[in-house]
Amino acid sequence: MTKRNLYTHVKHTFIVFSRIGVGLMEPDAWSSNMEHSDLLTHKNGRQRKMAGGSSRSENLKDSNRVEMTSSEDEMEGESDGLITSSFGRRKSWLVPTQYLLGIFMIWLSFTVNGLLQKEGGPDIVTLTSVFFMLAFLAATQDIAVDGWALTMLSRENVGYASTCNSVGQTAGYFLGNVLFLALESADFCNKYLRTEPKGTGIVELSDFLFFWGVVFMVSTTLVAIFKRENVNKKRKEEERHGVMETYKLLFTIIKMPTVFTFCVLLLTAKVGFSAADTVTGLKLVEEGVPREQLALLAVPLVPLQILLPIIISKYTAGPRPLDIFYKAFPFRLLIGLEYALLVWWTPFVRHEHGYPVYYYAVILISYALHQVAVYSMYVACMAFHAKVSDPLIGGTYMTLLNTVTNLGGNWPSTVALWLVDPLTTKECQGAPGQSCDTSEAAGLCVQGGGTCLTIMDGYYVESAVCVVIGIIWWLSLGKKMRRLQEKSPAAWRCQVNS
Repeated sequence: MTKRNLYTHVKHTFIVFSRIGVGLMEPDAWSSNMEHSDLLTHKNGRQRKMAGGSSRSENLKDSNRVEMTSSEDEMEGESDGLITSSFGRRKSWLVPTQYLLGIFMIWLSFTVNGLLQKEGGPDIVTLTSVFFMLAFLAATQDIAVDGWALTMLSRENVGYASTCNSVGQTAGYFLGNVLFLALESADFCNKYLRTEPKGTGIVELSDFLFFWGVVFMVSTTLVAIFKRENVNKKRKEEERHGVMETYKLLFTIIKMPTVFTFCVLLLTAKVGFSAADTVTGLKLVEEGVPREQLALLAVPLVPLQILLPIIISKYTAGPRPLDIFYKAFPFRLLIGLEYALLVWWTPFVRHEHGYPVYYYAVILISYALHQVAVYSMYVACMAFHAKVSDPLIGGTYMTLLNTVTNLGGNWPSTVALWLVDPLTTKECQGAPGQSCDTSEAAGLCVQGGGTCLTIMDGYYVESAVCVVIGIIWWLSLGKKMRRLQEKSPAAWRCQVNS
């Protein structure tokens, strides 16, 4: 390995480990940043849960879930605005925020049990406040790393920033959620890891917080001492923006024709996947598939989710990363149809003891194929963001594009969940003259001795409609997105002084 390649490898490793920190701090990192609304995890307040995961951990996660997205969207646009040039443009944000994250976690490790086990129930106000601050700081660290990656990596390697991002957040999610919930669960530990059952898991929440608090403090100290930002004479003309100037700059970027077109495409691209990504997991649970078994399937998929970005980055690091996005699009639509067939097939294979092994194997294979399509589109999109972002305002530019990408996945998911019931057709059997059109009517049907029988599940209607919309988008707007790659770099540059 040459000295240059070794140096590049070290830079990639630093960015990956920075993303692990973000993944550890974000229980919903995948659903907001990785386009995940998968079979094993559920959005909009549904709990992620390993086998036997304790209610303490679930309550703790729920208390900070809403704040995560809002604080990130508010904070991300400001992180380019205030810097300390003598210490380093990105380090002046990264180091203090990571120190504060470490201090918060260490403090929380000594107080979390008391906050969760108060006589009148968990101290929701304090927990919400603490985790709002954690989310606020993690969002700041997130964008500082995004901006640093644009200058840390050479222009020919900047496409690998998305690889480091996805690998780090996948590893962080696994360590901070899947692994923790498994080791904290008494049922899981007694069933798989112990010879003598005990009433608690191997790891407690307080121990987990203390360990990662120390890791944050040590790793941040090493970065502060040994890692320097690139000193480039070409950067001397970098603009310094205050908070208000940063928001004005965001609007200036949005008004650029190429950026505006790209944002519109990002906001509509995921409509075709909303039913499959958001509702499928809920329907499987509704059909009787245990949440714990679905959650356990996440474990063997973690290596795949770490390797996929590395493999895909070989094809997205070039000048046309969105070609991969375009090619993966129809395959993801087909997988959405396969998900609908999987839900339809589920009740037919159920027996009195649950579901056979081959059924879970089919779910695992289906989800793995889904991940290939999801990661292909995600890594390609993030690589394009890094490619077109103006390095002088990299954090702000990347923040805007990433936030629009997140919104483009969130609003279709919300609409898809809301439309399931209105699109479902039911009729009352056993109580003449009654209907099941509304919840009140369904109650009258049951009181009259009848039952509400589902004639057409709205999930299947949604799945078909979403795929049709997705095909139309792919044929009409997909090529337009590909053509954006042909725009000159000047079309993406923001004239900050204009």
